[in-house]
Amino acid sequence: MGERNRSCGGNILETTSIAGGPLRAVRVSERMQARILIVEDDLRARALLATYLTRHGLTVLTAATGEEVNSVIDRDFVSLVLLDVMLPGEDGLSICKRLSKRNIPIILLTAKGETLDRIIGLELGADDYVVKPFDPRELLARISAVLRRQPQPRTPDGEVSVFRFGPFELDSERRRLTRAGQLIPLKKGEYAVLEALNRHAGRPLSRERLIQLSGRGNTNVTERSIDIQISRLRRVIETDASQPCYIQTVWGFGYVFDPAGSQQ
Repeated sequence: MGERNRSCGGNILETTSIAGGPLRAVRVSERMQARILIVEDDLRARALLATYLTRHGLTVLTAATGEEVNSVIDRDFVSLVLLDVMLPGEDGLSICKRLSKRNIPIILLTAKGETLDRIIGLELGADDYVVKPFDPRELLARISAVLRRQPQPRTPDGEVSVFRFGPFELDSERRRLTRAGQLIPLKKGEYAVLEALNRHAGRPLSRERLIQLSGRGNTNVTERSIDIQISRLRRVIETDASQPCYIQTVWGFGYVFDPAGSQQ
């Protein structure tokens, strides 16, 4: 199985207010970064690259084979793939062809003498390439450049319309939640709460505020109703509802959503 640099679980135990400013969660926003999948069969090279990217604020997933790539992609949202061309079993170009059909940005990692592979890779849908050995600072710059070019789905009035976290995708235009392309049924109130959390990711929200943001401020929805809907949502999207990764509890206040699902 592919390695993964995170361990979920626990709740946010404290919040802080700076200079009388609004309440905010400790350490949540720092983890809402791009998710990079490194596909490299050389364990040492993979570990060194993962360490470097993690130190520069990226969430890193890893895989060594095409089979492991499939496993990671099916369970997680991936912002970009760093793909070694020379892999055992299914080669990098074959993987590149598959991933490009899923509109996942790809940067190829190639050797000096692989000019033809680089050309073929770009024709198959890769967004860029770097030649080994490379300066990690150059790779970081290329990752940033590719990610900046990726359009974010928006509604006609300019609002973000699609939110991705882990293997899930929340489409506000179609008002639906999917996991790896499979539809997950939600009740109207549950969907409204989940969308409100996604639109305000990283911001602690009180139960009263969630009622307002979910469009039910003038109804008889109670704060207890919000707790029940949060509990149901956790059973749907969390691996372990008792140790939530995405919908974190802010004790004495409400909830905060962490799309990176990182350990707090």
